Amino acid sequence: MKVTKQEYSKMAEKASPNSPILLDCVKAFLFGGGFCVIGQIFMNLYKTAGLDKETASAVVSITMIFLGAALTAVGWYEKIAKHAGAGSLVPITGFANSVVAPAIEFKAEGFVLGLGAKMFIIAGPVIVYGTLASVIYGLIYFFFTRII
Repeated sequence: MKVTKQEYSKMAEKASPNSPILLDCVKAFLFGGGFCVIGQIFMNLYKTAGLDKETASAVVSITMIFLGAALTAVGWYEKIAKHAGAGSLVPITGFANSVVAPAIEFKAEGFVLGLGAKMFIIAGPVIVYGTLASVIYGLIYFFFTRII
């Protein structure tokens, strides 16, 4: 059975209906903001406990990474992400999720070929291109501050 291009387009359009963009944006904003509010609550708690701002910031980062990893490990991060959409990609918790999820998925293949090799399958390109972008930005900044 040969499917024409026009028939394929109709089937593809039917299979992937348009998403409610405004609702998706609102959800992403609220969930992403919620993650940030949780981080700020931890920041305030740590500063109240006597930590200076720099140390409290580091501990908040560690706490949010732990929360993202723990939520992924128990399967809740995926459920949150279904509703949050892009809001679940808040850098620190989203990064923790992108490292832990493949590690859990491939752990059956062993520590080296499964967990070790696949752990950065999602986060690896982010690290590489993030590092490359920061080097390029640093070089541009360096040359513009030296020339001007």
